[in-house]
Amino acid sequence: MEKIKTGIIGMGFIGVSHIETLCRIGFAETYAVADINYELAKKKADGYGIEKCYANIDDLINDPEIKVIHNCTPTHMHKEINEKIINSGKHVFSEKPLARNSEESAHMVELLKQHPDTVAGINFCYRMNPLIQDAKNRIASDEIGKPYLVHGNYLQDWLLFETDYNWRIDPEYTGTSRCVGDIGSHWLDLAQTMLGSRITQVCADTVIALPKRKKPTTQVETFTVNTNVEYEEKVITTEDYAAVLLKFANGASGVFNCSEISAGRKNFINIEVDGSLASFQWQQEQSDRMWKGNRNSNNEEIIRNSNLLTPEARKYSFLAAGHPEGWNDAFKNNLTAFYTFIRDGRKLGRDKADFATFEDGHYIMKLTEAIIQSSREKRWITIE
Repeated sequence: MEKIKTGIIGMGFIGVSHIETLCRIGFAETYAVADINYELAKKKADGYGIEKCYANIDDLINDPEIKVIHNCTPTHMHKEINEKIINSGKHVFSEKPLARNSEESAHMVELLKQHPDTVAGINFCYRMNPLIQDAKNRIASDEIGKPYLVHGNYLQDWLLFETDYNWRIDPEYTGTSRCVGDIGSHWLDLAQTMLGSRITQVCADTVIALPKRKKPTTQVETFTVNTNVEYEEKVITTEDYAAVLLKFANGASGVFNCSEISAGRKNFINIEVDGSLASFQWQQEQSDRMWKGNRNSNNEEIIRNSNLLTPEARKYSFLAAGHPEGWNDAFKNNLTAFYTFIRDGRKLGRDKADFATFEDGHYIMKLTEAIIQSSREKRWITIE
């Protein structure tokens, strides 16, 4: 069978992760890459044996050999590039958040209605961990009873110091939200996925702990440290931290906080769903294990074992028990689900998709804006 040829736009940290993950999918391949920094793109193309390399994004989009394009650019470029991809008739897989605001994401969703054969996915990869899929199915089958409460957090420390700076800090590039939009969005997607229910109301408090930061005068790659640089002082308008109360459509309540200034926390995601009979709790940094809390019997630690997962989750578990699966594997599951959907000729709106779609990404944008609005106005906000 001929492999699905893919183009990837953006050769930063996450773009390279897309290349490496696609190498693990047997029926898809990275055929071309593009970046405004052609030297960087050429270096990555040569290093991974990729056939084509473009300096012009439009040239990649218009390449007739390419069937799917991954948009791994900064957020402010998502709308323009995603819409060009959609209009070209190619399938699109976008990094998150989908856009800077819900107006931009709504425009993409409306455009997709004119292209019903286009498959459009977004990279909320944590939902594709096999134990998250397993918990989702167990919750849907009432194993823990009626869900009462969802709580947890997403904590990082990479923006703890005033000398920590990244394009995500600038609202021109990232939109009105930084911490919620960048990492809180993953937690929100996890919560909605596990419960099978959307968040309908939020009440939030956001904090800018560092009102001024020192921006390097030269570019520094995400998650790297360079002490030998000069700085200029910048006033900060995007949040470092957020605490949010939640209401779900199914009647459950929730609370979570997200932070990019929590020392020692590199990529700490914790989520717990408490039901009328039992609870499930999962942490990303120990993603092969899930805790089940019981009232009248011993608590349980569930270690991922493909033979014991629900049938729907089993297809996303590949290694034998005791061989941990983590972030790379969840990412692979996400892309495998996306490309299988394309290969099998399925259609969004008609066929069920396990991966997050542009519709999901748009709803997360509305949630993010509601959280920022709630913090500003000091009241509950209902998501329409």
